[in-house]
Amino acid sequence: MPRSKKGKRGSGKPGIKNGVKGESAASDDELTSDILSHYSSASETTSVLDEGTGGEQVDEQTAQEETEDKLKQCIDNLTDKSAKTRLAALESLRQAFSSRLLYDFLTERRLTVSDCLERSLKKGGGEEQAAAATVFALLCIQLGGGDEAEEGFKMLRPVLTAILNDGTASTAARQSCARALGMCCYVSAAEDGEDLIKSLALLESVFMSSYPNREGTLPTPKPGSPGLHSAALQAWSLLVTLCPASRLTVLLDLHLPKLKACLESSDVNYRITVGETIALLVELGRDIEREFEVEDGESLCECLKSLATDGNKHRAKNDRRKQRSIFREVLHYIENEDFTEEKIRFGVESVYIDSWMRRRIYDAFKEIQESGVRHHLQFNPLLRDIFGLGPPLILDAAVKATKISRFEKHLFNSAAFKARTKQRNKVRDKRADVM
Repeated sequence: MPRSKKGKRGSGKPGIKNGVKGESAASDDELTSDILSHYSSASETTSVLDEGTGGEQVDEQTAQEETEDKLKQCIDNLTDKSAKTRLAALESLRQAFSSRLLYDFLTERRLTVSDCLERSLKKGGGEEQAAAATVFALLCIQLGGGDEAEEGFKMLRPVLTAILNDGTASTAARQSCARALGMCCYVSAAEDGEDLIKSLALLESVFMSSYPNREGTLPTPKPGSPGLHSAALQAWSLLVTLCPASRLTVLLDLHLPKLKACLESSDVNYRITVGETIALLVELGRDIEREFEVEDGESLCECLKSLATDGNKHRAKNDRRKQRSIFREVLHYIENEDFTEEKIRFGVESVYIDSWMRRRIYDAFKEIQESGVRHHLQFNPLLRDIFGLGPPLILDAAVKATKISRFEKHLFNSAAFKARTKQRNKVRDKRADVM
């Protein structure tokens, strides 16, 4: 199993927002069926798992071999002439890559899969491009951020960039490419300062079109543009967490005033993304300089208070509730450095989200992996390294039956968070002259 490159990220740099609730563990058979069952077509492929096993238990090795056979079929069908078949294959791979750890299987086939995804990105329609970009991000996460993932990123980055810059491409495809660029750069090329700077600049070129003009007026958004701007801004803010202090200072001076103006955007989701990004940037600024102050902070707080108490009846009730909740959090942090800690449980472990940076990083993985993020937190060495969890646990029945008291868990996690925060600041100081 691969380990991520040392020195790539500060220990425990995750971002977590809301836990995934109501998930239940599935057996190997059920999970495989759920992942791949809908990849089927009367003449194009066989069902991913045969039904009617009579409830007989299939041994783990056999189940693994059956799953791999079906995944091989999915990969083969990525080159099928039928767009429907290719889309079904991409969806099956997306579910499999999200829900399982397939490092050994994919290491042997990474170039084949990358070639197929590149073909879908270049020649497919908007829906196929969007799906291929997401599967590629999942592939990089599966490969663990090592040389294999970096090789794939360098191979597909030009086509992802071309789609993101193409104003005639579908909005869904451009959004997916923005997220993929952010995630793939984060996990596979973070040590390369040039790659990081290029990716930051590319994403900036997308969301900065939402900034006010010289007269201070926000542009009228085109259909779909707020969603694209949100995806680019979120991917950008993920990469900002990797920047050294010298680079961060420049970014804070350039973007904070402009982002403040974007709080007046007519799109509620973009406003929320902007608010969360402002909180993250202020947090990073305070990491660099304890007495960091936002320019015209009083005006910013007044704007945040207005959004946190917005009762505009012209807006949907759910939108108003979501906006008020997020902006109350942002306001409390800006005024009092108060962050509401959250806890994500998986297996017998938990991850605490105690900062805007950890929230952004966790949310980025959750956006790509969806509910499968918990499985990867439990078993994927890359995510466990990022979140400071150590090697995957190997538990037998006796260990699983032994419960640690809640108070002991809290003491352990509190100590671990303080240690990781100190380490993160040391790493940032060491990176100060990288760019």
